[in-house]
Amino acid sequence: MTAAVTAADHGLDVAVLDAAAATGGQYYRSPAPALGATRPEVLHHDWAAYERLAGRFELHRRAGRIRHFTWHQVWAVESTGDTWTLHAVTGPEGTGSAALEARHLLVATGSHERQLPFPGWTLPGVVGAAGAQAMLKSGLALPGRRIVVAGSGPLLQAVAASLVKAGADVPLLVEAAGYTAYAKAPRTLAANPGKLAEGARHGAALLRHKVRVLTRSAVTAVHGGDRVEGVTVSRLNGSWRPIPGSGRHYDCDALAVGHGLVPQLELATALGCATRTGTDGTHALVLDEQLRTTVPGVWAAGEVGGIGGVELARIEGELAALSVVRHARGVATSRGRGHGGRTAALVRGRRRMRAFADVMGAVHRPGSGWRGWPAEDTEVCRCEEVTAGRIRRAVDELGAGDARSVKLLTRSGMGWCQGRTCGFAVRELAGPEDVSAAGTTADRRPFACPVPLSVLAEAAEAAEAAEADRVVDGGCAGEVRP
Repeated sequence: MTAAVTAADHGLDVAVLDAAAATGGQYYRSPAPALGATRPEVLHHDWAAYERLAGRFELHRRAGRIRHFTWHQVWAVESTGDTWTLHAVTGPEGTGSAALEARHLLVATGSHERQLPFPGWTLPGVVGAAGAQAMLKSGLALPGRRIVVAGSGPLLQAVAASLVKAGADVPLLVEAAGYTAYAKAPRTLAANPGKLAEGARHGAALLRHKVRVLTRSAVTAVHGGDRVEGVTVSRLNGSWRPIPGSGRHYDCDALAVGHGLVPQLELATALGCATRTGTDGTHALVLDEQLRTTVPGVWAAGEVGGIGGVELARIEGELAALSVVRHARGVATSRGRGHGGRTAALVRGRRRMRAFADVMGAVHRPGSGWRGWPAEDTEVCRCEEVTAGRIRRAVDELGAGDARSVKLLTRSGMGWCQGRTCGFAVRELAGPEDVSAAGTTADRRPFACPVPLSVLAEAAEAAEAAEADRVVDGGCAGEVRP
């Protein structure tokens, strides 16, 4: 939204392809109108910032400077000379199709949750931590009444605070890392007082609602028949290996669990954009300070450049849009000239917040000891029901040394999600102790999202007949050729 509004402010014709039904993305997800929510802002942080942005967005939309294509998810982009052609599935069920054209492309596809499998994580009542928050924000629903929140990363505090505010009983927040590790970067912390204040605010909310916080611990088993009835929480050593004899049982009827976020790169890697390994062990796009990718004509902003949060995403959205504006007008961009002080301020803000994001990623990066969490029969790839035992046998007995070999031998990552959920876990179980040091590259998939065969069948005909339609991306913005 920030990129679209900034580009429109400077006179560009902007189209936004949004995979959702309304603006706001995952972070500012709103309840469906039919639910009649009167105070959606109660469940959000910094809702005022969204309202200001949404107001500007709506003014541009009414004036025709921004076209907002909801329920459009881009599954492929192809270069067509000096333009890009974007192919999208459309509608709530993703059964429609569209092909659109743009001169400049800005990718802002966000992220998805990182899951580390352990016994019982497939039981009904186990939801992603971000998923629990999404249920609350969009459906005003709770996954249970007594909910344990577990995993790693600052998101857990926000999720627990939202759940208790909505009336849930959250007896425990279980964090695998230790918050004191942030103290190793005092200068970075001092340069980001807003992050400290945010952490203190969430901490105070948890204290007020009597949520007990356990650090250097993890939920290592979920118990129950038809659904969650309790969890085992174990203390972890420095590499996240459970300390023998430390497991304790806690009653609950739901578990909200997530071990950080993973940049959603399918579209960008399909375009050929280069990636790097972040301090959190995930792959992110290589970007310069003008938010240009390594592919000419393609910019990116937000979590695709590395997990950093909403404030950083807003800074990057504006910075990237200003760079697109300069490029569209043929203004030199090497030193951010053309918008002077504003660009320089945005660059400084981005450096400061990226430094914090790097510290955050390193603190909460999963230790190699988590590989011991899954039992032999624990499903790692849920789509193809591939267990940890099959993956370990593929490595130990069949000689698989990487995720691709494991995939060929076990079908892991070959189901509906194409490894988006299990990819990180399979890669770690298949590879050496330090995945980033092994020089792995991001997964590349032929399609950025599931595509019905009927849409693929129509695509060839549409490509011949349609020099007509035009667009811009799913969850991204860009200038559309008139």
